[in-house]
Amino acid sequence: MTSTADSPADRLVLEAVGLALSALPASARIAVAFSGGVDSSVLLDAAVRVAGASRCVALHVHHGLSAHADEWLAHCEAFAQERGVEFAAQRVEVPRDAGVSVEAAARDARYRALDAMCATRGIHTLWLAQHADDQAETVLLQLLRGAGLAGLAAMAPEYSPASASAVRVRPLLHLLRAQLEDYASVRDLGWIDDESNADTRYARNALRHQVTPALAVHFPGFRDALARTAAHAASAQRLLDDLARVDMATAARDQGRALSHDALLALDDDRALNLLRYWMRTLGLVAASTARLRDALRQLREVDEAGEGHGLRIDHAGQALRSYRGLVYWEAGDSSEPADETALAERAVSELAWQGDAIWRLPQWRGTFVFVAVEANLDGAAGDVSDVAGDARGNTDAAWGDPDTLPVRVLRCALLSVRSRSGGERMRTNAAPGSPSRTLKNLFQERGIPAWKRDVPLLYVGDELLFVPLLGLNRAALPERVTAAEPRVRIIWRDDLLIA
Repeated sequence: MTSTADSPADRLVLEAVGLALSALPASARIAVAFSGGVDSSVLLDAAVRVAGASRCVALHVHHGLSAHADEWLAHCEAFAQERGVEFAAQRVEVPRDAGVSVEAAARDARYRALDAMCATRGIHTLWLAQHADDQAETVLLQLLRGAGLAGLAAMAPEYSPASASAVRVRPLLHLLRAQLEDYASVRDLGWIDDESNADTRYARNALRHQVTPALAVHFPGFRDALARTAAHAASAQRLLDDLARVDMATAARDQGRALSHDALLALDDDRALNLLRYWMRTLGLVAASTARLRDALRQLREVDEAGEGHGLRIDHAGQALRSYRGLVYWEAGDSSEPADETALAERAVSELAWQGDAIWRLPQWRGTFVFVAVEANLDGAAGDVSDVAGDARGNTDAAWGDPDTLPVRVLRCALLSVRSRSGGERMRTNAAPGSPSRTLKNLFQERGIPAWKRDVPLLYVGDELLFVPLLGLNRAALPERVTAAEPRVRIIWRDDLLIA
């Protein structure tokens, strides 16, 4: 600590920041989510005093929602520079989707941007400036919305979202807004006053300006009481999560991407609903209301009795709950799309002039094509030429010695490209001459590949489909005549999670 505390508030803030810092390795850098408001200004100033400027990075998100957003960006950069702190900012577009509040959309966009900036800098700890008044407002909002335990647990002092690159820590969560304002006054800090904070059309602002002042008069300890409520709810939620993990061990399929239909419906309603909520959180999906989940469970039980689970489709927040071949899973898309097709993301076509490359990394697909050289099998077939006919002359697969490989010359004959499925693509998986081609949709269905796995990169050579992950080579794209001695390659698709 580089400064002597000047006031009770100063001491409390520095102690809180020092406690959070003590949990980190001595060399760890800290990112501070810095909006420029009084709360984040206090947190950044105290972090610099306790940890030193070299360990701190101020991260600012420019939402563009206010006419003053550019001024705020300039203020935040100047504030950081005065303290010798690295500063970074990112502009985001806040979507205005129907049914989603601007507050929620801005919050989601902000956290995505903060996570991205942390990942870019290799920072694994993100400090947020929420305090005890924010916690009390959150609990009240959740109570008024009829939230369950997960909602009442409100904001945790520390948590690690599954999709985030950094642990989110709230060092000031037990301090009052008034204490932070006292610190800012003692330190003569300048900060931004967001005009939207006075707009009581927003639920949180209405609570802050019209409800909590009245509570403070009649129930002076309401903040501590609500903080205890949040702690009790968090404890109870942990027990429910433990129970859900027990049920997941029985019901989970495909590494948690799907649930066994029978295992889910074997649970009573309360336990099944708890499992559905937990499962949705593990998948990073937007929480659904109890009414929506009860309706989904009811439909699952009804279609189970009718034996028509393949037709189930329940839409929620851009996803659809499906039941297919004994599995329950979420599929991206909405009701305007065919019920048994994957919602395909728009991705730009990637191209490669193949020159013996061992791998082709495709970040937009979160995976890699691997080209594995295969030794030629010359036993009794050196120099022999055979065609694809499956008669006494032998077929191409026999000459190659491996039905899943192809001659290197195929990869060199034209530009390779990777494309999204657009619908109607066909391929031939049977090596026998004259075998018909079939649609990818039919092949996926025949092999029992669930819809969420079908959004795969299609590998083309020139304009001809060559290889489809999970299905293999398109035999129609292979040469009819090959020699056993020519070099061959096996193509493998590896998801990021599988490539070490």
